[in-house]
Amino acid sequence: MSEYRELLRRLSDVNGIPGFERRVAAMVKDELQDICEIRNDRLGSIICRLNSSGPGPKVALAGHMDEIGFLVKHIAKEGTIKFQNLGGWWDQVLLGQPVVIETRNGQVPGVIGATPPHLVDPDKANSVVKAADMFIDVGASDKETVEKLGVRPGDPISPAAACINLAVEDRMLGKAWDDRVGVALFVHALKRLNGQSLPCEVYGVGTVQEEVGLRGATTSAFAINPDVAIILESAIPGDVPGIKEEDSSVKLGEGATIYLMDGSMIANPRLRDLVIDVCEQNDIKHQFAMLSRGGTDGGKYHITAEGVPSIVLGVAARHIHSHFGIIDLNDYAATLDLLCKLLERLDADTVASLTAL
Repeated sequence: MSEYRELLRRLSDVNGIPGFERRVAAMVKDELQDICEIRNDRLGSIICRLNSSGPGPKVALAGHMDEIGFLVKHIAKEGTIKFQNLGGWWDQVLLGQPVVIETRNGQVPGVIGATPPHLVDPDKANSVVKAADMFIDVGASDKETVEKLGVRPGDPISPAAACINLAVEDRMLGKAWDDRVGVALFVHALKRLNGQSLPCEVYGVGTVQEEVGLRGATTSAFAINPDVAIILESAIPGDVPGIKEEDSSVKLGEGATIYLMDGSMIANPRLRDLVIDVCEQNDIKHQFAMLSRGGTDGGKYHITAEGVPSIVLGVAARHIHSHFGIIDLNDYAATLDLLCKLLERLDADTVASLTAL
């Protein structure tokens, strides 16, 4: 699994909150510029057409480049910083966590703080602190010091969390698996498929601003107008305390995750069946997910133009939407194998059959 670690580590470590994904796009461009025709839409999504693919139906492999984060909202006179959430943060995971503010003068580290329990009313001491009552402390004692550091309203704030290999074999701890794991998948897939004879024209797409409304999916889908969309995502495993198996039977180490639906789309039934067939015919471990809330880029791709047959493939990631998550490289490898084998099957007749009456 060592061949996957380095790219996953670098993609996890790079900062790229919604609206500020350029570093991630630059990394994708650097990886693929020798084998792809690369362009971008005007919102910032990167579109990488595999030079050796096609002719045939256009297939988009979309993974979003953004991670949840914050923006500087207000600098108080005592030097603390109020922040605006970007994406679905859970208040419980914020307090005491390190962050980094990207300023015009460079990075400024800080920590998320709040009034300590010793100094709040006893009846509130055990209550969850709301994000609105938190602040970022960069060590300053006044507003002027913060401003001299280069901090100003609208600056992006990212979790400060370095990716590491865990002691458990093939498992990695890092930030932003939602959805740098999807970005890594299309990069590795295009590299593996480069030079092979494919029956379709393949596009790897790093979308922007998924976490704040699937915005890059809207513009990139319009730019490509694909015949099929394969959305590459993380998946929420149920192998931790507090989750019923009926709500998530996904487990780390049990293979690629096939989304039957999420809160924004239902998988095309014939494409779903084809994906399952590919898994069974190639002995690829797989599992299923059904997410009633929360959407993916598929929510926009599948309703582009006259409609696009779409499915979401995921890699299980524990603790998403927090500073750190855990993935298993065996799941990643299985998803990559599934993706590459699936693309070999998407010829013109097969794609036409996905929507035939």
